[in-house]
Amino acid sequence: MEFVSPEQLQKIMPGAKQEHIELYLHGINKACGDFGINTPLRVAHFLAQLAHESGSLRYVSENLNYSAKALRAVFGKYFPTDQEAEAFARQPEKIANRVYADRMGNGDEASGDGWSYRGRGLIQLTGKDNYQRFSQAVGQDAVASPDLLAENPDLAVATAGWYWNSRSLNEYADQDDIKQITRRINGGYNGLEDREEYLVRAKNVLGV
Repeated sequence: MEFVSPEQLQKIMPGAKQEHIELYLHGINKACGDFGINTPLRVAHFLAQLAHESGSLRYVSENLNYSAKALRAVFGKYFPTDQEAEAFARQPEKIANRVYADRMGNGDEASGDGWSYRGRGLIQLTGKDNYQRFSQAVGQDAVASPDLLAENPDLAVATAGWYWNSRSLNEYADQDDIKQITRRINGGYNGLEDREEYLVRAKNVLGV
């Protein structure tokens, strides 16, 4: 079933490249069907979050190429001094292994789990626990082959649909509550204004 057409998706995400629309359209419609994102209001909220989180379908793997200054600002508790931040700056693998160690099901810093299970997919699925639960839900071993979540376009969208469903976000979409949806995806309200702009466009295009 088609929940959104290529023309509608382009209007909702005017900054998206045509090649990315074509790449992810099938997966978006499949995820909407598979995870109960099946009303225009639910689809509008889902697409608004996808658009913001992926930069209009551009990014499917977390960019951890931080400068020392950015590390102190974003991950200050893991890099309490300028000297420590300088030692990790512009080294994404080292950064991931430090900031994602010993949480979300990951092993310690030396295990490499932080890098292996860094954010991937259109809503940046992160952590070994989430990769395991997603794998069980869809029958694909993303734990053994984590790059699949960035390389396979349908799986990149499926991660977002699965996460959406696992956090009961359809319930908040039905209430038109973008703040709760954003908080459950982001942990806060980062980019709320941008998400709201996408939502307004999506509602207009989908006739909500």
